[in-house]
Amino acid sequence: MSAVRDTTKHARRHDDNPDTDADFRRLAGLPEGPERELLIEGLVEAWLPMAHRLARRFRARGEQLEDLEQVAALGLVKAVDRYDPAQGSFPSYAVPSIVGEVKRHFRDHSWHVHVPRRVQELRNKVRVAIRELAVTADDRSPTIARIAAQAGLTEEEVLTGMEAIESFRALSLDAQLQGGQDDFSLADTLGQTEGSYDAVLDRETVKPHLEDLPERERRILHLRFFHDMTQARIGEELGISQMHVSRLIQHACTQVREQVHDDAARRPVGVAA
Repeated sequence: MSAVRDTTKHARRHDDNPDTDADFRRLAGLPEGPERELLIEGLVEAWLPMAHRLARRFRARGEQLEDLEQVAALGLVKAVDRYDPAQGSFPSYAVPSIVGEVKRHFRDHSWHVHVPRRVQELRNKVRVAIRELAVTADDRSPTIARIAAQAGLTEEEVLTGMEAIESFRALSLDAQLQGGQDDFSLADTLGQTEGSYDAVLDRETVKPHLEDLPERERRILHLRFFHDMTQARIGEELGISQMHVSRLIQHACTQVREQVHDDAARRPVGVAA
């Protein structure tokens, strides 16, 4: 237990490079169990400042620092659990493990849309090459050819990588844009479904079959659906009962519906009405 107390003391100091060699040697000889878990917890606390420092290297990539620190802490836990003192110093083993965990997080979880790993790698290479080239001597951005030569890629691969740079984050439909004097959202620029199109399509679909109906039934449908007259009012207009009007409407609608269905069944697949 003295080793655990010593490790906790290191953690309270928040030293970026604490002396935990003795604790790691003791950890290597411990079997699975509560004592080992407690010692791992103390070692993780002792080295957590180093993990957070490594996480801060990536904070300019669009992720919240708190999230990056959690990912780095996960990498630290894995490093502490797997470290063998015979492999060398703990930092030389832990740093690549922690950085690799953070990079995997960016590769696997930070894209708002699924992007193939190859495209993600091209994006990273292109971004690094652009940063290294910065601007040319004549104060112009580097050309595609120069980026390709710097990154060891073809120009087509550079273009793919540059497209991926712009695709790292999906833009919210509520994102505010500027145009002229007014601000507007991205959603304002998108088209909307016109509900009247369906009505036009339905009307044109049934139109030829309405013409096949007897004149009285055509008139009844016209009064009912175009003049919004009640069945009782139509009956008074034609001198028949409301119940008879109802039967004629039902019969006419059934006949038109069946004819429309027959037309659809005879139409070749993929041919619009």
